[in-house]
Amino acid sequence: MAGDPTFIDGRIWVAGTWPSGFRVCPVRAGPIGNVRSVPTSPTLAADQPPAATPVARRGRRADLTVALVAVVLAGWVTSGLWRDPNSRVILVNASDQALFEWLLAFGGHALTHGQNPLFTQLVNVPDGVNLAVNTSITVYAAVFAPLTYLIGPPATFLVILTLNLAATALAWYWLLSRHLVRSRLAAGVGALFVAYSPGMVSHANAHLNWTAGWLVPLLVWAVFALRRPGRWLRGGIVLGVLVAVAFSIAAEGLFFTALALGVFLTAWALHPARRAEARAALPDLLRGLGVTALVAGVLLAYPLWLHFAGPQRFHGTGFDPVIHSEDVAAFGAYPDRSLAGAVGLDTTLAPNPTEENSFFGLPLLLLAVVCFGALWRAAAPRRRATLVALGVTAAVFAVLSWGPQATWAGRRTGQTLPFALLDGLPVVNAALPARLALVVTPVVGVLLAYTIDRLRAAPPGRRARAAWAAGFAAALLPLLPTPLLTSARPPVPEFIAAGTWRQYVSPGGVLTPVPLTLDVTPDGQRWQAHALAHRQGEFRIPAGFFLGPGGPDGRGRIGPPPRTFDTLLDQAGRTGLVPIVTEGSVRLVRDDLRYWGVEVVVLPDEVHGAKYDLDEEALRRTVTALLGEPQRVDDVWLWKVPAT
Repeated sequence: MAGDPTFIDGRIWVAGTWPSGFRVCPVRAGPIGNVRSVPTSPTLAADQPPAATPVARRGRRADLTVALVAVVLAGWVTSGLWRDPNSRVILVNASDQALFEWLLAFGGHALTHGQNPLFTQLVNVPDGVNLAVNTSITVYAAVFAPLTYLIGPPATFLVILTLNLAATALAWYWLLSRHLVRSRLAAGVGALFVAYSPGMVSHANAHLNWTAGWLVPLLVWAVFALRRPGRWLRGGIVLGVLVAVAFSIAAEGLFFTALALGVFLTAWALHPARRAEARAALPDLLRGLGVTALVAGVLLAYPLWLHFAGPQRFHGTGFDPVIHSEDVAAFGAYPDRSLAGAVGLDTTLAPNPTEENSFFGLPLLLLAVVCFGALWRAAAPRRRATLVALGVTAAVFAVLSWGPQATWAGRRTGQTLPFALLDGLPVVNAALPARLALVVTPVVGVLLAYTIDRLRAAPPGRRARAAWAAGFAAALLPLLPTPLLTSARPPVPEFIAAGTWRQYVSPGGVLTPVPLTLDVTPDGQRWQAHALAHRQGEFRIPAGFFLGPGGPDGRGRIGPPPRTFDTLLDQAGRTGLVPIVTEGSVRLVRDDLRYWGVEVVVLPDEVHGAKYDLDEEALRRTVTALLGEPQRVDDVWLWKVPAT
């Protein structure tokens, strides 16, 4: 009978009769079981190629428009850095920017010099750093190594950050437009919202891992593709490779994606309208996941061993899960880097400007509820299963993001929440609960896309259309992103840039900047990144910005435990006062330098404090009191440390 569906090669084909003859119309089964028709011309493909049809041309124009908007918005958000990547820095997170620049330089250096990209002795001498338990972005470092050598780590960092934002929009647009909705407008709105949502723009403050949101739709697609009969082997291999790539760029994001898919699939499969379908798909899904585990396990065997059993590992982090939880009121608040924030409607409900993980604003929350209700009323039982799964996923991750204790408008209520039951579990204890709110963003984006798709398929009356348009405008326009805040940063000293340091440091020897390299004083890793990327050779540094052991209760901490030398320098730099120097403190400082194997101590004319200004004169006088008079070399003060 005309119109009966036939399954061929994983698609549903519907035969029908048109005045001009026989038509074959592909109707694709979406990854969550929603069937949608692909518009076709009522003529044979041989008479008129699909690429020449008006529908195809409109589709290409829509694709190009979304791509253009995605690139323009990415450039707009990062525009402050494009003025001069080498002399500008992200104002609110210069520390992480310095770290990622160093990771790019070190990763390229390790690749070209046959070194271990996941463990290094270049920082934190003599113990080294386990990069497998840090955010190593190994894939980015390897892929962009030629660019890092060509234009330097700061510019490469900016290129990746900009591409991350644009690629996230394009990946979500591909998933939505090719698998979930018919309308390209619906797919574009949903994708652009996800890519430039408050959480993504917030993490664009130097987080190359979290802005790699393009990984999520690829992982979602690959998981649902395992349902296809006979595709479990190939699908499992593809998913395994994707898992390995995601682990090497954003391990925490991969963990959250896996949790979200687990919650969604469980809720979806338990719905009465989907149980039979889920039961039929389960064998192929399990086979595919088995292949995924095997492929990812082989590719990640060494990184996983380093992560859980290697040297300098740790369990959990030193971050307080109560502090790094999402304020319940933050879901209805506006973010700083948005149109609403620009007119003064932003708040201070996030633990820091890089963690505005929800901040949807009350109008968008109301719109999401209205969209859900409208879709529910119009949905068949099978579509309602999808809506239930989306709602459950959003609710679970919103509640978990509130952390172990509820906080409302900056005040802790003392109310214990479900995350308190999970905080002690392995892997979970290394995640920041506030970031779980990022899972809610794609759910909202999908709801927006579904709603627009429904409205375009069955247009309401004029007044209803105006009401919907006003609702979308009121919800989304205030969230339009504004550029990241940037500031000037001092250049790499000529002593380093010109390679003069090689006259004072033996190959692979130890140089320490003043103050020591930490998250708040990242100069040492910036200098080291410059030397590595410009093929000057290697010098090592004490301390550094990294996560390592030594925190409370066996957890991790930022940098190594402090010693006498860096404690005295920190005091001088912060207060501008030279601490009292005794024979005992001189002896302890020399013990520190001997422990690290330091050959020279270097103080530039301008120290870059990532969180606060430092007093260079007080630092110079303090080191002079400890080590004697310095010598002037190029644009730095230098103290030679005699070998003992």
